[in-house]
Amino acid sequence: MNTSSAFWALAMPLLLLVSVVHAQPNYIYEEEWVNTWRQGFNFQCPHGEALVAIRSYFSEKEGNDRLWSFECQPTPSTLGEPTECWWDDINRAGMEWSSTCSNNGLVAGVQSQYFPAVLDREWQFYCCRYSRRCPYSC
Repeated sequence: MNTSSAFWALAMPLLLLVSVVHAQPNYIYEEEWVNTWRQGFNFQCPHGEALVAIRSYFSEKEGNDRLWSFECQPTPSTLGEPTECWWDDINRAGMEWSSTCSNNGLVAGVQSQYFPAVLDREWQFYCCRYSRRCPYSC
């Protein structure tokens, strides 16, 4: 393989990637965001649905905040109906955290408040337990 062929063999995938990324629409304008910059929000899935997707768009210019979008889907009928739902503990702004619904619940909603002093959000998750959900040895 000569030098010119080797160059094009390496350059073509990169050019294709750059072309694809550049050609993608700027989804910020097409997405249905649940919040505006630096504002709180409360999002809940319809009864019997759980959160399955989260999308966000970050802007340093807008106070290091994100716009958020969520997607829900119906839970499998094998889980039965939600027997109880609750707001789990709050994850404080400015602190590192991870979260899991207590009582084997599924995430069915999110609420958040922005705090400009720490350029961060406080989070709380809405969880639902289902009558026939048994994720561990039963």
